[in-house]
Amino acid sequence: MFRSHSTKPLLCSLLALTASLAVNASAQAPERPKITGISHVGYFVSNLPAALVFWHDFLGYDVAYNLNKPDSTDVRIAFVKINDHQHIELFNEPPTKPPSMMSHLCFSVDDIEKMRAFLRSKGYDVKPSSGKTKMGDYAFEIKDPNGMLIEFAQSLPDGKEMQAAGKFLPATRISPRIYHAGYMVADAEKTEDFYKMLGFTETWRGGGNPNELSWINMKVPDGEDYVELMLYRTLPKPDSWGGKNHLSLVVPDIDKAVALLQTRPYSKPLKIATGINGKRQVNMYDPDGTRVEIMEPNTLDGKPRPSSSAPPPPPSPPPFQ
Repeated sequence: MFRSHSTKPLLCSLLALTASLAVNASAQAPERPKITGISHVGYFVSNLPAALVFWHDFLGYDVAYNLNKPDSTDVRIAFVKINDHQHIELFNEPPTKPPSMMSHLCFSVDDIEKMRAFLRSKGYDVKPSSGKTKMGDYAFEIKDPNGMLIEFAQSLPDGKEMQAAGKFLPATRISPRIYHAGYMVADAEKTEDFYKMLGFTETWRGGGNPNELSWINMKVPDGEDYVELMLYRTLPKPDSWGGKNHLSLVVPDIDKAVALLQTRPYSKPLKIATGINGKRQVNMYDPDGTRVEIMEPNTLDGKPRPSSSAPPPPPSPPPFQ
């Protein structure tokens, strides 16, 4: 007589094996290092002395150090110091992807090799380290879904940034830190997925049109800085790219900041406006049309504005390819 044998022990064994494999795979998956904030943003400038009038004479920041062009005494990159952990890189050369004057956006990490391994595990082709940068730190770049260069950097004790700690911080600085950086985004869903993969979280979304989203704010996972995704339905006109690809500097009191700026060289009016996010801000433009805004960190009435429920515009061709 045929006896059927119970399959329950076998099933239990398979389930246990599957669970064990899942645990092992999870344990072996590279861990994302800390992404603590915006390290710097790079912009191309057509006239470096004029750009430095804007950044130094008007906004009050010092150049901490320069990187010269190969075999030349001409400056290729001027490093404008915002604080001990943030700066602006002014590229004294033609833009690589005109009409965009934005070169790249860089985030600070606490372990560059962990960042490499983490991104490789997500399918990115990250090259092995080639050593320290010319500034003495570790860094590498990838591209986001829009073609924007996204850099990750780890500062080192003998690098230029740490060596300049506590220096080049004049009382003339209009703001103590970068609040956020924004750039044009062709595909909201893909770009948001990119930042979520990095551990960023959405903090707010809004727009001037109640029927279509214009902005999404994504905060770094281990700090307070954020990226503003500037959405669009049709590719903006070339002369408006500088307004989209912008920088925001935080100020505690915008009235005092404007009163100070009005004593400095700048030919355009400084108009205080309250944004859709409920925060007061002032827009200013460098000689090449790149927008730099100063913004208060809190809403005018202290109450946060609700996020928009409008859908994003449909995907468009990437702007920085």
